[in-house]
Amino acid sequence: MNAADTAWIMTATALVLFMTLPGLALFYGGLVRGRNVLSVFMHCYAIACLMSVLWFLFGYSIAFGDGTSGLWGGLGKIGLNGVTADSLSGTLPEVLFFAFQMTFAIITPALIVGAYVERIGFGFVLLFSGLWMLLCYAPVVHWVWGGGFLADGGIFGDLGVRDFAGGIVVHETAGLAALILAVFLGPRKNHATPPHNPPFVMIGAAMLWVGWFGFNGGSQLAADGGAAMAITVTHISAATASLSWALWERIKFGKSSMVGIVTGTIAGLASITPASGFVGPWAALLIGAVAGILCQEAVVLIRNKAKIDDTLDVFAVHGVGGIFGTIMIAAFGVGSWAAQLGALVIVGLYTTIVTVVLVYICKAITPLRVSEEVETSGLDLSVHGERAYELNS
Repeated sequence: MNAADTAWIMTATALVLFMTLPGLALFYGGLVRGRNVLSVFMHCYAIACLMSVLWFLFGYSIAFGDGTSGLWGGLGKIGLNGVTADSLSGTLPEVLFFAFQMTFAIITPALIVGAYVERIGFGFVLLFSGLWMLLCYAPVVHWVWGGGFLADGGIFGDLGVRDFAGGIVVHETAGLAALILAVFLGPRKNHATPPHNPPFVMIGAAMLWVGWFGFNGGSQLAADGGAAMAITVTHISAATASLSWALWERIKFGKSSMVGIVTGTIAGLASITPASGFVGPWAALLIGAVAGILCQEAVVLIRNKAKIDDTLDVFAVHGVGGIFGTIMIAAFGVGSWAAQLGALVIVGLYTTIVTVVLVYICKAITPLRVSEEVETSGLDLSVHGERAYELNS
């Protein structure tokens, strides 16, 4: 065990949890109407709790167990079987590696929340999120990070897919699942309402930005120069994408919005995530500059052209950003074109199939969408018996 590595990953684990609670909750909560903000908080909070338990029981073993098939890790480590305080994973206590990866298993299904806010059944959220994490996310983790068939020595030979912190594993899977759920749900009854609390959005985005240092820097699994570079390029990409989004918005609409610039931040963060361990500052500058415009145009395409109510633009920002960053790894010559594109296709098809099947299974058990009356009055009071504000907003 290396004490410095251990101390850094402990810190990174806290930072990644901070991304979901309260970062993502505030970011998403500020974007919805006031009558639904508590439901968004509840979704993020309940998902964090449920994924923690499921990751302990089954998820970690599926993702990082000792299975040799290349498809999943097996069930040898369910309930942290055989893992003690003295067990090591590289230079880290294995229980710390478990905890760090658990925070990824929390935020990935939590990202999907943005696609279905203001109209989805709470029971469906919990059932779908739990099954999706175990049957979609955890196997993909094993394929890429757990020594599975997409990693080095797998189907793409010695140079397997390069995904440093989750462009494929986190952002492609969550983005596609979000888009599919948005299609199944259909649009909200009134989806022209502006965000009820833009300050929440900015504060949440700022928390995500800070937490992302643990997300990307922690993925080095060591306290070294690689972790420092990952943090540096993460910051540069986020800052550049924020500016390019705001500039593109100014060119198109004559104004740069606060919600827009912070959405650009998230686009830059998602785009640099897969490449953060493989590229330098100049590449990060380019990735961020393109991401701010690319993801903004993806929002327009999905929302206005395709007429899909992916409410908080999960696929356009996270999905497109993660896919773009994954491709840029090959473009900068630090990954194989075959592996990068092949993994995107394989994971994309698998995610689509599993998500569609789970939607049908889950909605046969519990309602997918709330009633029109509940949607109109808001989910906070109708579903959870609470309201965020005294005034009806």
